[in-house]
Amino acid sequence: MSTKPGPAPLLVACALGIERLALRRGDRSSADGPVTVLRTGMGPKAAERAVTRVLADPALRDAAVVATGFCAGLAPGMHPGDLVVAEETRDPRGVTPCVGTEVLVKELVRAVPGRTVHTGPLIGSDHVVRGPERSELLLTGAIAADMESASTLHGAVCTGARPVAAVRVVVDAPEHELVRIGTVRGGISAFRVLRAVLPAFVEWHRSLLLPRR
Repeated sequence: MSTKPGPAPLLVACALGIERLALRRGDRSSADGPVTVLRTGMGPKAAERAVTRVLADPALRDAAVVATGFCAGLAPGMHPGDLVVAEETRDPRGVTPCVGTEVLVKELVRAVPGRTVHTGPLIGSDHVVRGPERSELLLTGAIAADMESASTLHGAVCTGARPVAAVRVVVDAPEHELVRIGTVRGGISAFRVLRAVLPAFVEWHRSLLLPRR
């Protein structure tokens, strides 16, 4: 007798220990399949290396991948605790399109009511973005920047066809630089938001498993 395969797993990748702590506190009770939270380490090379290694495991070979954690907002008016849902990620190697953006926006609004959700391109950097560089990156059309999302998703799709997405929480923004007074408050706000987002990722994952009409 053949055994029906279970639902494809969900891999949620972040860089920092504090991000992983926030995500592990999230509610995953409604997940249709296994949810793995992976700490990749900081920087694009570490992220791509970690994700590629984990996706080589047969148990995760077909996993959908969400890159998440904190980011730098690039657009004026962004605040710590705002959410960014990437329509695509960009780095010098090119563009990786994201899947199910509309579903993620809807579920994040439900999971974190009152928080602003921004959508647009997310650009990769090999360092923390500060000062005038924000304006330069904004001119490319990107609305936020981080060091790992683009490499995470690039590595994920290079190992095989799979749905990918990137959701980031703004920890600093043009009017709220990390080096300014208020950093701690902004960081706490971003941590609380990140702690609440996992159910939205689970619902995004579930939507991928539904039969297409």
